[in-house]
Amino acid sequence: MKKTVINITLIVTAIFIYLLQANFFSWFNIAGIMPNLFVIFVLFVGLFGTKTMGAIYGLIVGLLLDFVIGTKVGIYSIGLGLIGFLAAVFDKNFSKDSRMTIMVMGMVATAIFEVLIYLLNYVFLATNVELFAFVKILLIEIVYNLILTIILYPLIQKFGYYIENEYKGNKILTRYF
Repeated sequence: MKKTVINITLIVTAIFIYLLQANFFSWFNIAGIMPNLFVIFVLFVGLFGTKTMGAIYGLIVGLLLDFVIGTKVGIYSIGLGLIGFLAAVFDKNFSKDSRMTIMVMGMVATAIFEVLIYLLNYVFLATNVELFAFVKILLIEIVYNLILTIILYPLIQKFGYYIENEYKGNKILTRYF
């Protein structure tokens, strides 16, 4: 029952993030660049959920984004699925207790996602290569996601440990020994 409530809450959160990103951040952007809250969301689900949970949520949210805003189906799905899988790797190798570690994870995940999306758009859609503009967009988006990660960290951590206790149980010692 609790897992069903957690999944419904995560789905409602994903819908809320979409509405927030489509409406609120279209007004509050930096140089026309909005944050990518879906990267933070999928990273959060992958860090605190099971190994496959982050990848599944990444694939599903990415597929929905492909249908709504994408030009080719599969590009966002591949990117967010990879971020969900990468979050499981981060969970195994790094601590989630440190705010600095979470900030670095968010920066790395944003950079990997944006570079991957840029490369996939270049390969599949034959877009022009404008490296200077891409680096500018990438840096602003990383800073924007970093600021939002700092602001949302207490909420993410509290709900995240609730998810982790429900899905993984209390196996902290067995993970390190």
